[in-house]
Amino acid sequence: LQRMLSMAVEVDRSPTCSSRKIADDIFPFILNIPLRSQREALLNTMESQLLRCRLLELLFQHSCDVPTTSSMSLDKILYFLSHSSVLPQFQDETATWQRWDEMLQYLSLLLLSYQSVKLAFPLAEHLRTSVSDRMDLIAQKAKPRLQDSDDISQLDIQLKMNDFISRMQDTLEQPFPAQIQEKLFTLQ
Repeated sequence: LQRMLSMAVEVDRSPTCSSRKIADDIFPFILNIPLRSQREALLNTMESQLLRCRLLELLFQHSCDVPTTSSMSLDKILYFLSHSSVLPQFQDETATWQRWDEMLQYLSLLLLSYQSVKLAFPLAEHLRTSVSDRMDLIAQKAKPRLQDSDDISQLDIQLKMNDFISRMQDTLEQPFPAQIQEKLFTLQ
């Protein structure tokens, strides 16, 4: 399945459009996956970083009281950090802290996927272009253009993290379990 999805994203002249269409079709099914382990298995084994990024973006848009229409960027990830409520109650009955833990896991995965698509790795920098055009861009050593919304400061990150931690403390009303503290540190 993952290989087929990856190929479906890549065969189009515009992988971004393909990933959007596929993610829009798959997303309702993700909401119906009953167990966290099954959701994580699907998202963690996804070969297409572009598709995973889009699916996670949809998941966080779904959990925001006021969804944003801005394009995917580091600023949008900070928006999700500030405006997402705990992820929707899936069919399994989990404790509130476990739902926050899952949210943190997906925020980290979204950040990693976005970095793979947009920012970090030389071969992956051009995932938004078609395979045939990508080879030319790599040969030319062309760098992707960063958006203004990818330019965020350490202060922005710190303020959003502090706000997020306060919201989580208000909800949990107990000390954070060790795994949540670890995920908060990793995300930051």
